[in-house]
Amino acid sequence: MARRGRRVNRGRAVDGIIVVDKVYGASSNEVLQRVKRLFNAAKAGHTGSLDPLATGVLPICLGEATKFSQYLLDSDKSYRTTMKMGVRTTTGDREGEIVEERPVTVTRSDVEAILQQFRGDVEQVPSMYSALKHNGRPLYEYAREGIEIERPSRTITIHRLELLDFDGDECVFEVDCTKGTYIRTLIEDIGEALGCLGHVAELKRLKAGPYTEHQAHSLDELAAMRDEAREAALGVDERIEFAELSGLAEELGRDKLEKAHSERLKELSKTRNKAGDRVIDDLLLPQDSAVSDWPQVKLGETSSYYISQGNPVQVPQAPTSGNVRIYGVAQGVEGVVFLGIGEITDDGLVAPKRLVKG
Repeated sequence: MARRGRRVNRGRAVDGIIVVDKVYGASSNEVLQRVKRLFNAAKAGHTGSLDPLATGVLPICLGEATKFSQYLLDSDKSYRTTMKMGVRTTTGDREGEIVEERPVTVTRSDVEAILQQFRGDVEQVPSMYSALKHNGRPLYEYAREGIEIERPSRTITIHRLELLDFDGDECVFEVDCTKGTYIRTLIEDIGEALGCLGHVAELKRLKAGPYTEHQAHSLDELAAMRDEAREAALGVDERIEFAELSGLAEELGRDKLEKAHSERLKELSKTRNKAGDRVIDDLLLPQDSAVSDWPQVKLGETSSYYISQGNPVQVPQAPTSGNVRIYGVAQGVEGVVFLGIGEITDDGLVAPKRLVKG
């Protein structure tokens, strides 16, 4: 029987949420992988895909915070989008091929008048260029092969739909909506209702759950902050020494370095990396920010112990139903800390649902 190799620990344990300002053209997975490398994180996950066309708010969960990514996926979103009227494309956005054109004769008043029918609960048929799956494959794969799959309509809710700007054949809207809303489908439907067609020319996500564009950092900004902190962590002589040893390691290979040189390079690298990690770690939002709008309960030492063992506990004045944030006492940690999330049982107890490691 073959012996199993020793499992390699890849990345460090870092917990929290970083809000990324996604740039045009990048896929959500590309952003996720780059964030994971930037933080040298052992575990990371995003909170719902943004099309490569879209820019803006993309929260990335690291470590224990990945336990709450589903709740961000289910949260409301806000967008700013530019609609180009007069043209329908294969994809519903500017990256698709033009399939139909019509003259644009509508006015701002025409657009304002039509918006009311798209506010509130709306039936929407998901785009074929979406990540929804059919028989295990995303719809966009079928679409690229020219295959049309029948899609049932879904009820989504548009909380706010506001026309910000109107300029000839372009409209700028802001949209607050529930999860599962396809902005390209909304824009196509508005274009059909106006009789002039339309597609998405620009799309920016302004908010995802509790996170807004004002909290977002670009990947380039994060990398620059990390690298600047690394450089500042060493003195002038140490920077010269590090550069020389790094060059030597690259030329000969690290395993060929003399022991003293290898150990010194490791020491300098550790100092630099710690400084770089610290400056971007300070930007991480706490795990409980993902569910900051949920009611909270606070537990004493005994109840904290029991709930950490997976047992429901009684909490005076707790909500009578729904989900809650749980705070209490964790072994080896001072003060009251976030323990995870729970739900109220039928008999009024607080039962653990997702707990974080202490």
